[in-house]
Amino acid sequence: MKLKINNLSKSYGLHSVLDGISFEFESGKIYGLIGKNGAGKTTFFHCLNGMIHRNCGEVVLTADDGSAQPLSQRNTGFIESTPVLPEFLTGREFIQFLIDIQEEKEKFSIDELFEAVDLNRKDQEKLIKTYSHGMKNKIQLLTLFICNSPVLFLDEPLTSLDVVVASDIKKIILKMKKDHIIIFSTHILQLATDLCDELVILHDKKLTLLDNRMLNNKNFEDEIIQLLKDDGDAEICESRF
Repeated sequence: MKLKINNLSKSYGLHSVLDGISFEFESGKIYGLIGKNGAGKTTFFHCLNGMIHRNCGEVVLTADDGSAQPLSQRNTGFIESTPVLPEFLTGREFIQFLIDIQEEKEKFSIDELFEAVDLNRKDQEKLIKTYSHGMKNKIQLLTLFICNSPVLFLDEPLTSLDVVVASDIKKIILKMKKDHIIIFSTHILQLATDLCDELVILHDKKLTLLDNRMLNNKNFEDEIIQLLKDDGDAEICESRF
């Protein structure tokens, strides 16, 4: 399975954010998307799954048998950096609702789902509005399990989480990569190198795939930061998680 992007562009008025991006992602890999603040990472995700209109370009999901379909919100899962969830429901009510509305029922139970993200029954019965950021991110991950979309966009999913919750979520993401295309945006270089199979820079409105041999270079972080500074002063990426 491959995600093919051809000549994707997005502008807001006279301000160009993405300019003629052509790229190909494949299943079985986690792609780390790196870019300085304001580079357009979230806009890129929104353009891919159709949440916002793109000025031009084509985004197609191609199966192993050669069949293809346009990418849309129907075949993508998206974790927002700031979780957007129905806070008037409990975590268990929301997850049960998602399970009930699926056309194809998966074999796992709701209890197995919550066990996978280590959320106990007491917390499941609390209103989502009382959840911590980490607990909300766990609920977001469960939506990906339930909907089982082939393409997953994770927009800074580990931001502001404690080390225990972050470790749990990293393990879940790694388990999901076999049958999915996963694109994971982060500004933390060490996290990207630990979790991702490929690193992609969004820089100067384009995507660039980095040579994996750079990861073994002792000056790797300095080289990435310099790349991000090429078009002006950049926010320095965090080097440790």
